[in-house]
Amino acid sequence: MHATCLMLAGMMVRMVAASPSSPTTKPTIIREVLSQNRDGSSVTWFHPKACLIPELGTRPTTSLMTMQSIKGSDTFGPVHEWLSIDGGITWSAPKPILAFAQTEVPGHPGLRAGVCDVVPEYHPQSDTVLAIGQVVFYRGPRFSSGDQLPRYPIYAVRSRDGSWSGPQILHWEDPRGSFIYSNNCGQRVVLENGDILLAISFGNVSEHRSVATLRCRFDGATLAILEVGEPLHLAAGRGLLEPSLVRYKGRYYLTMRAEDGRGYLAMSRDGLHWTPKESWKWEDGQALELSSTQQHWLIHQEDLFLVYTRKTPENLNVIRWRAPLWMSRFNAENQRLIRDSEQVVLPMIGNGIEEPDEVALMGNFHVTTVSDQESWITVGEWLPRREARGDLLLARIHWPTD
Repeated sequence: MHATCLMLAGMMVRMVAASPSSPTTKPTIIREVLSQNRDGSSVTWFHPKACLIPELGTRPTTSLMTMQSIKGSDTFGPVHEWLSIDGGITWSAPKPILAFAQTEVPGHPGLRAGVCDVVPEYHPQSDTVLAIGQVVFYRGPRFSSGDQLPRYPIYAVRSRDGSWSGPQILHWEDPRGSFIYSNNCGQRVVLENGDILLAISFGNVSEHRSVATLRCRFDGATLAILEVGEPLHLAAGRGLLEPSLVRYKGRYYLTMRAEDGRGYLAMSRDGLHWTPKESWKWEDGQALELSSTQQHWLIHQEDLFLVYTRKTPENLNVIRWRAPLWMSRFNAENQRLIRDSEQVVLPMIGNGIEEPDEVALMGNFHVTTVSDQESWITVGEWLPRREARGDLLLARIHWPTD
């Protein structure tokens, strides 16, 4: 069943020693290419997001990754799944997930509904994988910018035998989300009773989008909203976008994309009611310069990290500064990032000043905890001005054992 994955010849390895002021030893990062398409000879895979399905009986732990091709801005092909039973060394051939196939929209000739930004997560209480994306509309081969209908979450459920349910809608009958409500690309939390906390970005056509968390009941087949938390707002650009949620040491944290040169953080004790948002800062109070791009969480035992892209002197002309990809340790006491802990997860390849069009973007990525010794960060790089070419990358974070 398994086909040998494409590996980068002379795999890049970066070992980083801790600086004297680092609170913990920095991990070693091993970078791999799982699928190559910088030469345009294959497929550019995008939105690679992985989860683990634990072993059961004689069945080994399975790594499940969802991804889809990209041909232009917000123009994606069908969602596929990859499987690995050897820790991501080899992967099966990509297989389409029929639940997320494109369909014609009744009453709108030529308009097709697709699904993008899918995040799969294992749900232990039901022994299923819940994959949540959002609907997106296409006319012809491209994203339909002129007649996007209201947007909402689409999900499907994968059973232990590998079969997928049909597509379902997470219904939210609230006028505040009449134009869009979406959990796209978002990390979520499974509670002890099987309920799920997830964050949505929502709004009307003429409004800045807000963010709120939803407590949902999931029985292994159907996802339903039980409670809606208090919203967070930002009156800039499109507002707050692509929120990701984590639970850490008894508290909940949200990180949110924004379009005012910042990213935002909020804290909660119950996952529904939030402290006022604050922009991401270093411990000395200096704000990180971000440009409309997502951030995600990485938990390793007693430490919490943020993964992100930001402005540097080397990437000034790269679109939205979406390379390189960084990670830093989060100080929960002052809710700041520790500058000495920062390291590159995936480096920028190319000249971000003189030849920015040759630099592949890495702003859409996902984080997976594999074990106490290893975490994954997966990203589909792409060159928007070079026929959307790019490689699918895996960064293995190897944690110190001392």
